[in-house]
Amino acid sequence: MRIVLLGAPGSGKGTQGEKIVDSFGVAHISTGDVLRAEVAAGSPLGIQAKQIMDAGGLVPDEIILGIARERIGQLDPAKGFMLDGFPRTLPQAVALDAMLDEVDQPLDCIVLFDVDDKEIMTRLLARKRADDNEDTIRTRLQVYSDQTAPLISYYRDQGKLRVVKGVGDVDEIFETIRGVLEDAI
Repeated sequence: MRIVLLGAPGSGKGTQGEKIVDSFGVAHISTGDVLRAEVAAGSPLGIQAKQIMDAGGLVPDEIILGIARERIGQLDPAKGFMLDGFPRTLPQAVALDAMLDEVDQPLDCIVLFDVDDKEIMTRLLARKRADDNEDTIRTRLQVYSDQTAPLISYYRDQGKLRVVKGVGDVDEIFETIRGVLEDAI
């Protein structure tokens, strides 16, 4: 199973992603986790990424694509994977599809977490991360709307998009996701 979790920051991708990994045994690839680790380590990539993320922007495609290519290349193809936080732009999605076609591992399903902006603002402010303040969150939501939302049509046109309401009981949301993923395979 090869899936992508798609949704605005704070829509529940991380929480549900853990449950998907536990339930289906797929490898979890979170570009956000990789970038935060690089920032924490103070690496050149981390320093560059921190400046962009602190301003609410997206890290450039070539960096993210390199991370994804490296991580996917390290995996057992039979196990499958779940991408969380990638792709975020249409060029990234097209490049990902091309990369996966080269190794005959196309995506099976894209799960879109549908959560309104007011709920996302509440969730992100409650996390109390340094980069989670109202202005940065508004910027991140605008960036999502401008750059990531076009992926909805891209994946819907491929017949791979499944929309899940990301508000409510965490376990009930997961049961909906489980049904969506089981139908997709």
